Amino acid sequence: MSTAPHGKPRLFDDALLRECAARFGTPLYVYDAEVLQRRARELREARASDGRGFDVVRYAQKANPNLSLLQLVRGAGLEVDAVSAGELRRALIAGFEPRRTQFCADLFDRETLALLEERPFAVNIGSPDMLEQLAAHSRATRNVTLRLNPGFGHGHDAKVSTGGAASKHGIWHADAAEVIARARRAGLEVTGLHVHIGSGSDLENLTRAGESLAQAAQHVGASLESISAGGGLPTPYRPGEARFDVQAHVERWCAIRARIERALGRRIALELEPGRYLVAECGLILSEVRGLKRSGEFEYVLVDAGFHNLIRPAMYGAFHHLSVVGRDGEPAAPFLVAGPLCESADVFTQGKQGALEPRELPRPQVGDLVCVHDTGAYGAAMASGYNSQLLAAEVLVHNGQVRLVRARQSFDQLVHNERSCLS
Repeated sequence: MSTAPHGKPRLFDDALLRECAARFGTPLYVYDAEVLQRRARELREARASDGRGFDVVRYAQKANPNLSLLQLVRGAGLEVDAVSAGELRRALIAGFEPRRTQFCADLFDRETLALLEERPFAVNIGSPDMLEQLAAHSRATRNVTLRLNPGFGHGHDAKVSTGGAASKHGIWHADAAEVIARARRAGLEVTGLHVHIGSGSDLENLTRAGESLAQAAQHVGASLESISAGGGLPTPYRPGEARFDVQAHVERWCAIRARIERALGRRIALELEPGRYLVAECGLILSEVRGLKRSGEFEYVLVDAGFHNLIRPAMYGAFHHLSVVGRDGEPAAPFLVAGPLCESADVFTQGKQGALEPRELPRPQVGDLVCVHDTGAYGAAMASGYNSQLLAAEVLVHNGQVRLVRARQSFDQLVHNERSCLS
């Protein structure tokens, strides 16, 4: 993998990107299987000074649930997490075993409970009322994990902070003993503890969250089999940004596990639940320049991709590196890059609270291709049909071959389930 002048690793050469645009059209998601597999190996092989690591690495498929990516994850020896009935069904299609596939949410809808009656999925409980509901509907699942809210959250944006009183997620840490007793009254046994404080957190806060598990472990006692460090590992979106210290992370969490093992006098499995860390860097969005214009002090590059393909800049003010295919090394000027939607928020080059942040780019021409980098996570997964835009195609580059892994939506598919009240 070569490095482009902007300092970000170059996933694909210009010729391949032009070929993809010609064959499949734009906007287009393009994924690199090798990058995903490399990240999976990194997490599976990480070892602390005691020689131990993460016993289970469980992919949070909400980051990108494409079936081909799920199959790559399974092939890399990872398990999978699901947060909906649809994700449970995807896991089955991709070949994951139900008993090793974990459902994690703060409520059961009726479709999920029906699936739990059919299959012995593992269950991570985020709200106390789920205990009695599970006990009444599933004869197969009698052991559960509890997701704890440690009283604080931390992430790259307040909207993805999943701890503290302002978050709906997890069982409040001070209620752990009561909820463990409630589970047993319902005929369930707590065998695991889990914590996840947010997306894109940092080493200090991810470690601090483990304290709540160490305390709750005393209330679980002899039935405890595993603890989960959750996910939230940050991704280096900006050129030159330091990578997350996986070695320090495994070291600290192995130390937390060791404390719990000493207190309980038994070995405990340690799990990790990454999402974006595995897939963000493996993908980009390929878009075509359809126009350029000046508006007051700003120059705009108008492309055919928008927040219907990647909502993170509009929703979080998230940064994604941009490049113009075939223009590396040319003189650059400040541009805003915007999409086709009838919304002022449809701008890729914005920061928090929608502040416009022009980006230095070579001056493109109509018909040029622009890449939005590091979009393998929460791009296609959060895509929409706003403005009656069609869901973009997805392709995977695997062993040198370009494979279509989701076809572009057709207009007939877009309106297929609609009914006219006048007919």
